[in-house]
Amino acid sequence: MSSAAALLCKSAAAMAESVRAGTVSASALVQASLARIEATDGRVNAFTERTQRRALQRAAAIDLQLAAGDGAHALRSLPLLGVPFAVKNLFDIEGVSTLAGSKIERESPPAKADAVLVQRLEAAGAVLVGALNMDEYAYGFTTENSHVGPARNPHDL
Repeated sequence: MSSAAALLCKSAAAMAESVRAGTVSASALVQASLARIEATDGRVNAFTERTQRRALQRAAAIDLQLAAGDGAHALRSLPLLGVPFAVKNLFDIEGVSTLAGSKIERESPPAKADAVLVQRLEAAGAVLVGALNMDEYAYGFTTENSHVGPARNPHDL
């Protein structure tokens, strides 16, 4: 297991500190996260959309800024620097249709902008890797979605 993959089992603070300290790049952390999603999501069914291109571009931009020193001091102060995250597909993600767990929303146009929650997490340095499966219109608590199947606990399928 790479050091980036091992960091995914740590806290967000530990991940960000490793990026700040230069022991792992934001890109390596995001790539490890995307690899884990690819390897496990067939069983877990957590993601309805992966934002791979966006995530890799954002992580590369963070790494470039840190390496160049261009605003690196301000960047290093971000509490979630390089930390991968995902949001339920109830929150708008620019360029992605907001499904809210519903079949009838599949034809909806993509969101024109990110939800405030996504904006704030990214402003704190986090890197969006995708949108998550959920109960239809958030009406439930088991994530037993009748359209795309249940999202399972990765620790106990």
